[in-house]
Amino acid sequence: MKNIIVGQSGGPTAVINSSVAGVYKKAKELGIDKVYGMVHGIEGFLKENIIDLGEYLDKDENYELLKRTPSAFLGSCRYKLPKIDGNEELYEKIFNILEKYKIDALFYIGGNDSMDTIKMLSDYAKEHHKPQLFMGIPKTIDNDLPITDHCPGYGSAAKYIATSIKEIIRDNSSFDKTRQTICVVEIMGRHAGWLTAAAALAKGEDCEGVDAIYLPEIDFDLDEFLTNVKSLIKKKASVVIAVSEGLKTSDGKFVCELGDEDRKVDSFGHKQLSGCAVTLANIIAKETGLKTRAIEFSTLQRAATHLASLTDINEAEMVGMKAVEEANNGKTGMMVIMQRNDNYQITTDTYDIHNIANVEKKVPLEWIDLDNNMMKEDFINYAKPLIMGELLPIFKNGLPTHLIRK
Repeated sequence: MKNIIVGQSGGPTAVINSSVAGVYKKAKELGIDKVYGMVHGIEGFLKENIIDLGEYLDKDENYELLKRTPSAFLGSCRYKLPKIDGNEELYEKIFNILEKYKIDALFYIGGNDSMDTIKMLSDYAKEHHKPQLFMGIPKTIDNDLPITDHCPGYGSAAKYIATSIKEIIRDNSSFDKTRQTICVVEIMGRHAGWLTAAAALAKGEDCEGVDAIYLPEIDFDLDEFLTNVKSLIKKKASVVIAVSEGLKTSDGKFVCELGDEDRKVDSFGHKQLSGCAVTLANIIAKETGLKTRAIEFSTLQRAATHLASLTDINEAEMVGMKAVEEANNGKTGMMVIMQRNDNYQITTDTYDIHNIANVEKKVPLEWIDLDNNMMKEDFINYAKPLIMGELLPIFKNGLPTHLIRK
């Protein structure tokens, strides 16, 4: 390969830039001339918004700084390529740009919808005998890509969630029994509850843990929820409950929509979710008369590189390197996957993108303790290795420094 290009798509993570770093590192090891970056993903690529990553990463200090920089250094997008049939002109434009810059391989870092981009481009290349290669690099805090054991980005988000939950529990239990408080914490997760499940990791010798966890894998029953809350508040003064933003009732209605029918959708057609915690806190307050508090982590859980998991950073870099290595061996239409053994030793491989794109992996039902609204030990054993280790920020004037585009 002579030249390659890498892009980022979808919601950023605390370690998505480590995958860019991995792509660059392996490319230089293999003697690839140019490593380009598409600014704002495939949408920016179509506008030829392209930079030379060598201008930033040829310095070791910038390489290390990139791994400590939150959000998408290259800029992200939420742009879904249309179906090939009837849109050949758009696809030809993409391949003309690739040819213009003499790009042999395109790497896309993202989640479900981003992997669809790799599928469409590799399919078009095959059908029209194009020589370019296309590789997907997994990224999503939602941890919902299939086949791979887990996704880069999830471990750091889980670490942030568990840490924040511990701090909330301490804060919520500051006062005596005369000031009972019920705190509802809303965590990202549209259809898959991996992030909210991470609240279970807060429990330990120094923390009693959350009192209940509600995931979108299980239909939400408001009456059952209120009964559980009332039972909990009889036993203790401080109650902390973790809920997924995507909780749905048995009739398919999002909990956050209760009393709010007008919900915007994003460019992928997904309803914008928020307000689940506020909705439930208001209902609890009305039913019990007790003080309630709603906390929404929102983008904080995906932007906290100051609390990123070193394991997650290293694995994000590793899958970036693996993608370039496999493309250099001629593979295309694949996504890099991770596999673990019993001692948590990770190996990487590639898998056909057609079995990954637009497929969503949910939390196994057998890992959910339905009787106690909690996670079973199987989940704890799965998630705990993902949050291990730290990589301290590089501080300047008391604050972490970040690498930014010129």
